[in-house]
Amino acid sequence: MPFGRAHVLAAPALFMAFVIESWEQLALVYVSGDLGDAFSIDTGRIGWVLSAVALGMIPGALVWGPVSDRIGRRAVCLWSLSAYGVIALASALSPNFTVLLVTRVLSGLALAGIYTVTLPVLPGAAAIPDAWPGRGLSVDRLADRSAGRGRRDAVAGRPRLARGGHRSAVAGLWVFAIRAWVPESPYWLAAQNRHDDAAAVLRRPGVDVPGGTRFAVVAPERTGRPVELLRGRLLRITVLMLVVNFTFNWGYWGLQTWLPTLLQDKGLSMSARLGFAALSALFMIPGYVSASLLTGRFGRKKVFLPYVALAAISGIFFAYSSSMTELYVANFTLAFFSLGAWGVWNTWNGEFFPTALRGTGYSWATAAQLVATSLAPSVVGLLLAQATGFSTTILFITAFLVVALLFAAPLPETKGRDLE
Repeated sequence: MPFGRAHVLAAPALFMAFVIESWEQLALVYVSGDLGDAFSIDTGRIGWVLSAVALGMIPGALVWGPVSDRIGRRAVCLWSLSAYGVIALASALSPNFTVLLVTRVLSGLALAGIYTVTLPVLPGAAAIPDAWPGRGLSVDRLADRSAGRGRRDAVAGRPRLARGGHRSAVAGLWVFAIRAWVPESPYWLAAQNRHDDAAAVLRRPGVDVPGGTRFAVVAPERTGRPVELLRGRLLRITVLMLVVNFTFNWGYWGLQTWLPTLLQDKGLSMSARLGFAALSALFMIPGYVSASLLTGRFGRKKVFLPYVALAAISGIFFAYSSSMTELYVANFTLAFFSLGAWGVWNTWNGEFFPTALRGTGYSWATAAQLVATSLAPSVVGLLLAQATGFSTTILFITAFLVVALLFAAPLPETKGRDLE
């Protein structure tokens, strides 16, 4: 399909889905100090509230993935975001800690649907030309890594907390934009014997599909069956993919969560640490852009592996930095290559599995990432509590990038290969 208006509409619609997910994850982070006053809870319970969405998304991803393979990617986007809007409103009106915690977990369960299927749905729904998925998905994922960061609202008391929840609920209205701009995957439609609907999707940007066309499809009996991921040639890909998702996400979040504390150990003041973090986020953008351009030309694997390798080298350099100049250069290089690699990985990760299992496979990938996101901050925190030191902690985190590199190397290149 030639790049056209259909892609221009579908991409920002799905881009906003990541903005909404990022908002939900971060909305309470910046008002966490007020949670104790509003609900009379200690820091331990505040931590549970802040982790509740991610915890809910783990089982949610595993549920929504197979569902998307059965009822369609677009349908899951619509149902997931609609349910999230309703639950977010209930969360805003929570009268006590228990209700707030439960509704936050349910928000994660609901939001996991659109979070899980957004990346697999874009190349399939819009039938993006081969050179474009790496570019479009890198930009979409940039929203997830950057949206909401730097926001510092001064919020006090439950009324303002409720208004923040109301804004989250309003985000659920974005479902109407997705309904209008994002088509269902023509591959999935054809697999459901809805050949006329598949042809209609392909005709939207002007592709000439003769009337009565019937498409060759993947065997529909495999649709949405998780056990198929562990059979035949897919078993090896599934295991490698899960390890890369877990270790790569660990390497990223393990560092980002504790970066302010680690910088404090290096003697940086609060203002210097905030400036350091802001500049690091700035260097993520050219990392994404460069990787997105290169992967469309050279392929996923030929870009991902060098970027991860250079990120790991930068991590080692960061661990042994002996001056502020070295500290800044090493971390900015690490941000550039690690986030560039993320953009490539999201494209590559969504292309390993056939259409009948793409949603299910990506839900497993998402679950592996979320488990790492939940565990890494705690484990790194334990290391810091044992006074392991700056260099040792950074090297421990960087080791996960090395493992991700080793397990990604045997994965197949997907550029130029038709989606099944």
